[in-house]
Amino acid sequence: MSAERFKVVVTDFITDALEPERRALGDIAGVTALGACRDEELAGRVEDADALLVYHNIGVSRATIERLRRCKVIVRCGVGFDNVDGAAARRRGIPLCNIPDYGTEEVADTAIAMTLALARGVSLMNSRLRAGNGPWSYQQTVPLARLRGRVFGIVGLGRIGGAAALRAKALGMEVVFYDPYVPDGRDKSLGVRRVEKLEQLLAQSHVVSLHCPLTDETRGMINAAAIAGMPRGSYLVNTARGAIVDTAAIPSAIASGQLAGAGLDVLPTEPPADNDPLIAAWRDPAHPAHHRVLINPHSAFYCEEGLLEIRVKASDAVRRALLGQPLRNVVN
Repeated sequence: MSAERFKVVVTDFITDALEPERRALGDIAGVTALGACRDEELAGRVEDADALLVYHNIGVSRATIERLRRCKVIVRCGVGFDNVDGAAARRRGIPLCNIPDYGTEEVADTAIAMTLALARGVSLMNSRLRAGNGPWSYQQTVPLARLRGRVFGIVGLGRIGGAAALRAKALGMEVVFYDPYVPDGRDKSLGVRRVEKLEQLLAQSHVVSLHCPLTDETRGMINAAAIAGMPRGSYLVNTARGAIVDTAAIPSAIASGQLAGAGLDVLPTEPPADNDPLIAAWRDPAHPAHHRVLINPHSAFYCEEGLLEIRVKASDAVRRALLGQPLRNVVN
């Protein structure tokens, strides 16, 4: 069977020698990495592809999907799939698959790491002492509350949210969650408590950790009003999707003391503009957000083992599609 029978394109993010992909697909397909940063860069390069492997550096628009002439599957190499127009793919008869178990441990670990770094004052003290601000003393962080017995609020109790719940429970925290799409009984299996409204979760949570997908319903869900509904001096952690949070509301909430800190692995625009209000405050040594906001470059998913795992699983999903075998994790 010719290795060039099919054409598989890795649209973005991965730009190395593609050894995992070629091990899985080399006997039936040629694999090419484009290293694109924008959807527009795909024009003229994917139209004859039999499969697309899409990471998170770009979006794949309806216009791009409508130009695909023979595509049998689009695999979103990750959990979230909001950066691919799944409805347009469905209209073209192209399945969109994701890798729902990818990064579960790593993202949950990052959410807890950010929680501990913020709520134990680790990041604040390191940042202020390095800058030569204030005394060499724990008083830099006064007041801090004991985490045991405090409420860890989870928005979205999927695989990652559930993993974060177990970790927070191990710290002795009481875990509550809001997720109207999780069936009854999940709370009992994890030993956590459900609330029926987001406002109820916000009002009682010392830490609010976001683990929901980005949809029309969740876009901008955590805004100035939502933050105002949290206990004064609480913490916000987002390892889900950047646009769930109106990040422009964070600097003023930090400055007023409404939020004691925020940990963000994701932002609405990545990389952010220099004049983004949050980025400007975070970089300003005179602004409280400089010491109380943690920002990572959408990296919570990453570890060497996990990255190899997703490349293998995504390639296997493509192989099934190209060989006409039953598909798994179709999301459109």
